[in-house]
Parts: sequence; structure tokens; C-alpha cells
Amino acid sequence: MLLSAFLVPTVRSQKKPPAAPLDLNTATLEQLQQLPGVGATTAKAIVRFREKSGPFRRVEDLLAIRGISKARLEKIRPYVTVGAPAPG
Repeated sequence: MLLSAFLVPTVRSQKKPPAAPLDLNTATLEQLQQLPGVGATTAKAIVRFREKSGPFRRVEDLLAIRGISKARLEKIRPYVTVGAPAPG
């Protein structure tokens, strides 16, 4: 039983991050879940934040989402970007 506690982190670390940075304003739930440390709950929170507050202006806006700490943001940062908001 104790051994299984050590195997769980290994499985999670095998998740492949996206090949190209994801735009936080257009990424789908499935794409967001490819990010290191982002599961279904956090991906939904990112999309919910985007729907309620409008487009992300900068990557650091992720810190407003519950569960994303500065440490987690630094793991995610290389894999995300914020594109220019759509005109209109």
C-alpha cells in the first residue's frame, strides 16, 4: 500500500506538455489539462475565469485562479501564452 503512494507522482510526471505554447484565451479544456500540474478541476477554473472576467491580459492572471500558486505558475509558464484579444 505504501508503495502505491510513490507511484502516483511518477504517473503524473509522464504527462506530455503541449509542443507549442497554448493561448490561454483560446485553449480548450482538453488542451489545458496537458499543462503540468493542471487537471480537470483547474482547467475548468481557467475556462470559467475567462468566461466571467474576459480574456487573459497576461500569463500572471492565472494567479487569480484558486489552486494556482506562484510555484505552479512557474511550471506552467513555458507552455502558455496570451494572444492579442480579438477586435470587436
